[in-house]
Amino acid sequence: MAAIDPGPPPSDIITSNDKLDLSGYKERLYDLTAEEFYGLDESDLDKVFRLPTTTFIGGSESTLPLREIIQRLEMAYCQSIGVEFMFINDLEQCQWIRQKFERPGIMQFTLEEKRTLLARMVRSTRFEEFLQRKWSSEKRFGLEGCESLIPALKTIIDKSSMNGVESIIMGMPHRGRLNVLANVIRKELDQIFCQFDSKLEAADEGSGDVKYHLGMWHRRINRVTDRNITLSLMANPSHLEAVDPVVQGKTKAEQFYCGDTEGNRVMSILLHGDAAFAGQGVVYETFHLSDLPSYTTHGTIHVVVNNQIGFTTDPRVARSSSYPTDVAKVVNAPIFHVNADDPEAVMYVCNVAAEWRATFHKDVVVDLVCYRRNGHNEMDEPMFTQPLMYKQIKKQKGVLQKYAEKLIAEGAVTRQEYEEEIAKYDKICEEAHARSKDEKILHIKHWLDSPWPGFFNMDGQPKSMTSPSTGLTEEELGHIGHIASSVPVEDFTIHGGLSRILKGRAAMVGQRVCDWALGEYMAFGSLLKEGTHIRLSGQDVERGTFSHRHHVLHDQNVDKRICIPMNHIAPNQAPYTVCNSSLSEYGVLGFELGFAMASPNALVLWEAQFGDFHNTAQCIIDQFICPGQAKWVRQNGIVLLLPHGMEGMGPEHSSARPERFLQMCNEDPDAYPKFSAEEFAVRQLYDCNWIIVNCSTPANYFHVLRRQILQPFRKPLIVFTPKSLLRHPDAKSSFDDMLPGTHFQRLIPDSGPVCEKPDGVKRIVFCTGKVYYELTRERKNRGMDNTVAIARIEQLSPFPFDQVKVETDRYPNADLVWCQEEHKNQGYYDYVKPRLRTTVDRTRPVWYAGRGPAAAPATGNKAAHLVELQRFLDTAFNLDAFTGQS
Repeated sequence: MAAIDPGPPPSDIITSNDKLDLSGYKERLYDLTAEEFYGLDESDLDKVFRLPTTTFIGGSESTLPLREIIQRLEMAYCQSIGVEFMFINDLEQCQWIRQKFERPGIMQFTLEEKRTLLARMVRSTRFEEFLQRKWSSEKRFGLEGCESLIPALKTIIDKSSMNGVESIIMGMPHRGRLNVLANVIRKELDQIFCQFDSKLEAADEGSGDVKYHLGMWHRRINRVTDRNITLSLMANPSHLEAVDPVVQGKTKAEQFYCGDTEGNRVMSILLHGDAAFAGQGVVYETFHLSDLPSYTTHGTIHVVVNNQIGFTTDPRVARSSSYPTDVAKVVNAPIFHVNADDPEAVMYVCNVAAEWRATFHKDVVVDLVCYRRNGHNEMDEPMFTQPLMYKQIKKQKGVLQKYAEKLIAEGAVTRQEYEEEIAKYDKICEEAHARSKDEKILHIKHWLDSPWPGFFNMDGQPKSMTSPSTGLTEEELGHIGHIASSVPVEDFTIHGGLSRILKGRAAMVGQRVCDWALGEYMAFGSLLKEGTHIRLSGQDVERGTFSHRHHVLHDQNVDKRICIPMNHIAPNQAPYTVCNSSLSEYGVLGFELGFAMASPNALVLWEAQFGDFHNTAQCIIDQFICPGQAKWVRQNGIVLLLPHGMEGMGPEHSSARPERFLQMCNEDPDAYPKFSAEEFAVRQLYDCNWIIVNCSTPANYFHVLRRQILQPFRKPLIVFTPKSLLRHPDAKSSFDDMLPGTHFQRLIPDSGPVCEKPDGVKRIVFCTGKVYYELTRERKNRGMDNTVAIARIEQLSPFPFDQVKVETDRYPNADLVWCQEEHKNQGYYDYVKPRLRTTVDRTRPVWYAGRGPAAAPATGNKAAHLVELQRFLDTAFNLDAFTGQS
C-alpha cells in the first residue's frame, strides 16, 4: 500500500500512488531464502515444490518452482491490492477469499467493462472540475484524489443488483457527497447546481441544511442489469459516522417490511473517512450490532475513502492501529486495501466485496487508499501542516489521465473517443447549469431520503387535522388484560415469582383497574390488533429494568424456549418485536431512529435502562431527533422512554435531564398561541419539533402511546417514565379512563374539594409526574384539601396554555406555585415559569417550591434526600412562604 511510516521521522506522510511500496516486502522475501529462514538458500529458487491444497496460485498446476511461487504470490498480494483475512476463524471463508485473489489471470476485464469504467471515471472527475470552474470559492468537499470512488460504488450496486438486491440504503460523510448524488443516485444536476445559488429563496417547509448534508431517494433502472433498483442516501449532520446506525436501522426496517429475512433484497453501503473510521466509537457500536438477531442487516459493505489524513492530522497521531480499518476485525470482516489510482483493481475488489456479502451475508471493508488533492475543503491550505505530502500530491498525475493513457496505449479506446466522452459530459453539465438558473425557490422536500407513500396528501400535508379518541371498548380491555395475565402456550413452566405477578394482573383486570405495566400492555396490544407493528428495543427491555414488564416469558426447564404473549392477541395482528439490545445507547438509539424512518405505520420505542443513559446518545438526539424535520423535512415518530424520578438513589439514575429536552423545544414561551379552541391541541402538536410528557397515571401513558399512531402526522415523543410509581398503590387507573371517547389529558385538574369553593383556594400548585403523589399525601396530612389545589401538567411540550388558563382563571385568589422534586437549575422550572406568566398575562407572580440549585442531579445520601423533600413540601404548603417577596 501507499507507505505510511509509523515512526517519528519523516516530518509528514509521503504518498506513493504508482503502486504499493514493495521494497520492504522484497527484502523480507530475500531474507526467507538467503538467510535460510526456512532452510532454503538461493540455489533452491529453481527447485520445484508441490503446492499445498490451501493455495490457488497454481491454477491448473500442482507443482511450481520456488521462484515462480514467490512471483505469483507477489502478483496476488503485493501489487495494487492488499488483503487482510487470515484472522477470520472460518476455513471456508478464508479459502473463498484466497481463490478470488490467488488464481492466475483473475484481473482480466472485457473491452466493454474497461470503456464503461473509463466513462464513469470521466463523469466522476469532470463533475468536480465543473464545480471548481463555476464556484471556485464555495465549499463542496470535493472528491479530487479519490475519483475512483464513483465507479467503486457503481460496481458494488451493479453486482448487488445482479445478485437480486432491489434496494440499497447508503450513508456517507460530506467528502464526495455531491458527486455521489449526481453520478450514483442520479439526482438531477440542475437541482444540485441551484444549491450553489446564494440568491435562492428558502421554501417555508423548514430551516434547511447545507448542500453536502442532504439526502436523496430515487428509484431507477440499473443500466447494467436492466432491473429496478431503489437508492437512498441518508441525510446526516457533520458529526462523522453518526449516520452509521441510522442507515442500519432503516435497512433492517425495509428488510422487515418486505419479509427479507436473509438480506437478499435490501442491503446497506456505508462510506467512511479513514480518521473517523478509526476514531469514532459509534463505528465499533454499529459493528457490534451486525450479527445480533434483532439488529443484523445480513452484511454491510463498508467503503473507506482513505486519503491518509484527517483534516490536518497525520494518521500516526490519529490512531494506534496499523490501519484505519482494524476495527472491522472485531466481527471477522475481511478487509480489502486497494490503491485508488488503479481503477481496475478498485473495480475488481468491489466485485469481490459484493460477492462476499451475497455469499456469506457478513460485513466487508474496501479500503480505498488515495489522497486529498485540496485541503479539508476548497478554501483550506494543507501546506501549513503537511508540506511534503502536498508537494508530492502537486506532482501527482490525476487518476483519470493515468487510466485514459493506459487504455489508449492498450488500444482499448482512441484519444478522440476519450475526448468525445469528456465533451459529452461537459455539455450535460453546462445544460443543467443553464436550467438551474430558472430555479427561484429551494425546496427541501426535493431532497427527502425516506418518503412515506400514501401517508400524507399530494402536497405533503396531513390528510386531516383531527386526533380521534384513543379509548378502547370494555371487551378489548378485558381481552388484552387476559392475555397479559396468562401464558398462551401449553406445557410452559414459568418462574414462581412471575406466576404471582400474572395472578396480580388478573386480579386487577377483574377489578377493572390497571397499573403502569398493564396500561402499556393495553396500548401495545390494541395497536397490534389494529395492524400497527411495534418494536421495543433497549437494554433489558424484555423484562424491564425494574422487573415490571415481563413481555418475554422463559421456560424454567427448557433452554432458549420463550413465549411472547403479545404475539397471541389476535389472528391477524401485526407482529410485536421486543429485543434486549447490546450495551450501547448511541448505536442502538440511532438504529431505532432509522427503523422508525422507514414507515409511519409502526410504533418504534427505545427505552433507556435509566433515563440519564440517554446522554451517551446525545448526538442522535441533538442532530437527528430534535431538528430532523426542520433540517430535512423528515417526520419521525420514534418514542424515547426515559425512567426518571428522585428516589434517594444517588446522582446517577435519578434524573433523565428533562431540562435539556425542554430547552430544545421550538415553542415561544412569551406568546400565547392563536388557535381556535377546537384545533388548539392538534395544531400545537403539528407545529412542535417534539412532544414531551411526564404521565402520572397508567391511563394517560396508555393514551399518549395510542395517540402517537392515531394522530395524522408523526413527531418524536419523549416520555419521562416512573420508577416507584410502577408499584405505587395510588398510581392505578380505572378502565373508565380508557373507554371510547376518552383521550390523553394534557393537564389533569384537581377534582377534589377545592372544586366546591374555588374562590376560597389560596394556592394552586402546578407540578408534573411523581411529585404529585408526594404533594397529595402532604396536603392530606396537613388538612389543606380545601385551600390548596394541585394540577398536573402531563404534556410539558407543547405547553397546554389553554388548559392552564382554565385552571388559573378558576382560582382567581390563589397564588401560583410551580413545584418540582428536581433542583432549581434542572427539571422544568426554567421552561414552565415564562409560560405560566404568559398564560396569566404576567398579572400574578410564579413562585418556586423545589430543591435549590446544584451541580449534581441528586444527593448520594438517603437522609439528605428526605430532608430536601420535606423542605420543599413545607415551602409548597406554607401559605406565607412567599409573603413580602417580589
